[in-house]
Amino acid sequence: MKIFCIGRNYAAHALELQNEVPDSPIIFMKPSTAILHKDRDFYIPDFSNNIHYEGEIVLKIGKNGKAIDPKFASKYISQITVGIDFTARDLQDELKKKGHPWEIAKAFDGAAVIGEWSEASDFDFKNIGFQLHKNGECVQDGNTSLLLFPFEQLISHISKYFTLQTGDLIYTGTPAGVAKVTAGDYLEGFLEGRRVMECNVK
Repeated sequence: MKIFCIGRNYAAHALELQNEVPDSPIIFMKPSTAILHKDRDFYIPDFSNNIHYEGEIVLKIGKNGKAIDPKFASKYISQITVGIDFTARDLQDELKKKGHPWEIAKAFDGAAVIGEWSEASDFDFKNIGFQLHKNGECVQDGNTSLLLFPFEQLISHISKYFTLQTGDLIYTGTPAGVAKVTAGDYLEGFLEGRRVMECNVK
């Protein structure tokens, strides 16, 4: 299983971090060991003092494909949920300043939270609402209508370079509102108003 992640796929998020809005999808990857298994708490690692939550729509790939045409790309999505791409922002900022890769800021153990899956056929991919709540307050409110690069374009672009396989995941990007987590925080992810994910921060 491969985990693909897309950076800066909502303009407002790119701007809040003072990053340029990209003209093509920014791809990075997480290993399978980054997945935080269900019913496990997220423990803030001792190598960072600034872990950020990033709530996102996550896609599960349902069949193998390579160099997929955008007009067929939607057929490769089997399930959808909400997840969190945890980011060690202090490490990422330091590594970016040096021009170094920043996998250690994104791909560490437990950095990929995955919610309860729903069938992709139940959704209009161009209009999916989702939210992330922290301690009962909505801190991120996104909709796929605001994606810079929609699902079909992401799948086509990724499959140009990597063969997509059944079970692969795609984190499609986070909207504005990312911020630091602290021990004791309780995070919840909502997909079209239904809670599909929860995570305790320790």
